[in-house]
Amino acid sequence: MSDFISDGCQDFGRALCVITGASKGFGRELAVQIAGLLKPKSVMLLVARSGKQLAELKDDLVASDGDKSQLVVHCIQADLGKKEGVEKTIRVAKETSAMDIDHLLLINNAASLGDVSRFAMSFTDREEVDAYLSLNVSSVLSLTAGVLQAFPWRHGLRRTVVNVSSLCALKPFPSWVLYCTGKAARDMMFRVLAEEEPDLRVLSYAPGPLDTDMQTQARCYSGDVKIRQSFSSMFAEGRLLTCQESGAKLMRLLLDDDFPSGAHVDFYEL
Repeated sequence: MSDFISDGCQDFGRALCVITGASKGFGRELAVQIAGLLKPKSVMLLVARSGKQLAELKDDLVASDGDKSQLVVHCIQADLGKKEGVEKTIRVAKETSAMDIDHLLLINNAASLGDVSRFAMSFTDREEVDAYLSLNVSSVLSLTAGVLQAFPWRHGLRRTVVNVSSLCALKPFPSWVLYCTGKAARDMMFRVLAEEEPDLRVLSYAPGPLDTDMQTQARCYSGDVKIRQSFSSMFAEGRLLTCQESGAKLMRLLLDDDFPSGAHVDFYEL
């Protein structure tokens, strides 16, 4: 078992923080919030397909750091739906494994909605389904395993793995078969990980309905009329959540560190 016992922390320590899907939306906001909670000489690995957006985020993080030598930021342009993208990310993480850190924080945020205009009976193309699962499920397990192997348990090292989840991991949404399947698989994946590795702190966090590009896609293209109308009403009535307010709840949850490892926690439960 880990020797880390917390009654609530004010920061994440001197950490290596890996965030996938960091270039925009919730991932970008998490990078900004986490950067302000890291001790000097921490390292952030920001992973996404868009190199330009990652570079812009890096500039913003460095500019907000009072002493530019205090935070090291590496941008990893990679498609995690492909083997090469996962291997590249793990390789860069391994290159930092000799650093003196007291916290490994891995945020598995990268995900795609999939084609929500269609219903389950239309997905006869196995290659299409495999491609979706490669990014949203397979890569998550491979990346998590590779990063954890690069940073095995040792005295004084806290290791935290976060899966950005969804209500869709628990509840079926018509015309969202790919997304619901991927999120449910990821939740179970991390529940198993928590059982197998008791020294880890493992969390699946459902951030709620966020005002992001993915939400725009959902309310415009969902094949199920009720779902499309529901999200459209939430948008029109200003009931969508901002990435900032949901991210702030996740930060508090991680800093308080009193959740059962492997738990699924929803924004509205906090």
